[in-house]
Amino acid sequence: MNQLDSLRRFSIVVADTGDIDAIARCKPQDATTNPTLLLSAAQDARYRHLVDRDPERMSVNFGCEILRLVPGRVSTEVDARLSFDTEGTIASARRLIELYAEAGIGAERVLVKIAATWEGIRAAGRLEREGIHCNMTLIFSVAQAAACADAGATLISPFVGRIYDWYRAARKVDDIPIEEDPGVASVTRIYHYCKKFGYATQVMGASFRKTDQILALAGCDLLTIAPELLEKLAATDGEVEPRLTPEAAQRSAPERLALDEKRFRWLLNEDAMATEKLAEGIRRFAADARKLEAFLAQGAAAQAAA
Repeated sequence: MNQLDSLRRFSIVVADTGDIDAIARCKPQDATTNPTLLLSAAQDARYRHLVDRDPERMSVNFGCEILRLVPGRVSTEVDARLSFDTEGTIASARRLIELYAEAGIGAERVLVKIAATWEGIRAAGRLEREGIHCNMTLIFSVAQAAACADAGATLISPFVGRIYDWYRAARKVDDIPIEEDPGVASVTRIYHYCKKFGYATQVMGASFRKTDQILALAGCDLLTIAPELLEKLAATDGEVEPRLTPEAAQRSAPERLALDEKRFRWLLNEDAMATEKLAEGIRRFAADARKLEAFLAQGAAAQAAA
């Protein structure tokens, strides 16, 4: 048995890509997208038929195409420029779900991705009560995860690789041994917290740099993985053992966090890595959203000129 098939016994495997051909090859249960991935896919001639001058509609076009290939759900991201706008996030999420409905896709097959800011978490709580399911992204701390779980978010995506990157740069080292990997440790703490306190929120490890990080989180509810790492796992023989289990979570001893806005902001402020990576992630996704808009506008102008 290869490592990918073995991993599937313990965790739901999700493809992290806008490359539809790669999704067809990897056969994941679910798939996630983001502005960076869609910007790359939109410039690929294979997917020109999915491009639309309206970025939200284009995101849904890609999502619908992906859902032809996966039996589960697709995650479609709200514009990162709405990360501090609760009402704007809610309006955008509703429109995404309406566009999916127009295409014949039910809300149960869509996760709306929202940055785990205080404003984004407030939006998610309201959306979940409406039956719109949310994937809270750019999670770098237990405080963010706990607030999302309290809000009833369907899924949270704590990032491994970006945490690893931050600590590698801070320590001025080329690598960090897997047993000391702070990204792996962060997702483990978040998994233990959610399972220990009985939250229904699912935990999906995200943003991997190497297969060792993935294997160290076997047993996490879901793992979203880039195609090149999925292919490495598929090409490597070996049995994978679960590293995260509900039983281990019950033996853990996390502190239960009581979070209002002031407490949330303070805990986030006290964590330099989480503060910096959340802000950086929002900036990067916003920049790619602007690039995507410019690309779509350029294509529309060329079409009009023709």
